Amino acid sequence: MKQVLGALSIFTLLMTLPQIVAIWATRQAAGVSVLSWGAYWISALVWFGYGLQKRDRNIYLPCLGWLVLDGAVVIGALIYG
Repeated sequence: MKQVLGALSIFTLLMTLPQIVAIWATRQAAGVSVLSWGAYWISALVWFGYGLQKRDRNIYLPCLGWLVLDGAVVIGALIYG
């Protein structure tokens, strides 16, 4: 199960990259919800804190990726939206 979860973490992080490229390469964020992506960022932050508290690398390491990627979407949407 640990391997499946690790693979899914990487897969879902990679699936976020097209959204980031679409925003930053075209400098357009039409249709991107800052509210939704901001909620994802906050969720990742809370999970990150929980993972640190539990000292569980399987929780907090993927959350670092989510904080960066979700943050890139939110910032791009705020700048180009």
